[in-house]
Amino acid sequence: MAKEFWTKTEVVEFFQIEERFLVDLEKEDIICPVCQEEPLEKLFPPADMERLRLAKILVEEMGVNLAGVEVILRMRQNMIEMRTQFDAILEDLAQRLPEAFQEDSLEKNP
Repeated sequence: MAKEFWTKTEVVEFFQIEERFLVDLEKEDIICPVCQEEPLEKLFPPADMERLRLAKILVEEMGVNLAGVEVILRMRQNMIEMRTQFDAILEDLAQRLPEAFQEDSLEKNP
């Protein structure tokens, strides 16, 4: 079962990154950790972990700056949402096609 939240220490160790990188990503609103009151600590949800993984690849392997990372991740999210909408449209169409063919068949063969 996947973890619900990751601590800053776990994130830094897992991704082998500097804490400064996390701070910079948070400033750019690329990640948005949640705060836990007892003890006072920032926690990172799975969605942030995925954005962090992608940001690390974009920065380290592709030389993209943080502003570029933000744009790329926003465009990626928009594409995912459009894909979801497209899939819903296709599913609706697939359900309506048999009905349309049946209606068309009844009109031609009364």
